[in-house]
Amino acid sequence: MAHWLFKSEPDVFGWDDLVAKGGAGEEWDGVRNYQARNNMRAMALGETGFFYHSRSGLEVVGIVEVSALAHPDSTTDDDRWECVDVRAVRPFVKPVSLETIKADPRLSDMVLVKNSRLSVQPVTDAEWAILCELGETKP
Repeated sequence: MAHWLFKSEPDVFGWDDLVAKGGAGEEWDGVRNYQARNNMRAMALGETGFFYHSRSGLEVVGIVEVSALAHPDSTTDDDRWECVDVRAVRPFVKPVSLETIKADPRLSDMVLVKNSRLSVQPVTDAEWAILCELGETKP
């Protein structure tokens, strides 16, 4: 199974907002980047991802799970845009900052480091394990 990273501005839709949605989760809507959309199209049910607070916070704060496969994004009538649904699984014991990620040579090839603007991105198994270790959180 693949792993992913989902970026959201905490003042628009943060970790606590997703937790409040409960087990049903929420659409990861509003994505208007073809690469990010294609990443969501590639997702399978049950795959896991990191919830990353972008713009302010700049840190991985929790683990999410894909709870619905790619489907039309309800925030637009344009059929080019799709999204998945995600649900909160567990928070990180210790959030992992972008500064910490960039400082760790084991993560130098991570998409978050190389293409920080991409809102939905893949995470390798090795990166997944390292970030969970840094966050003192069960994978």
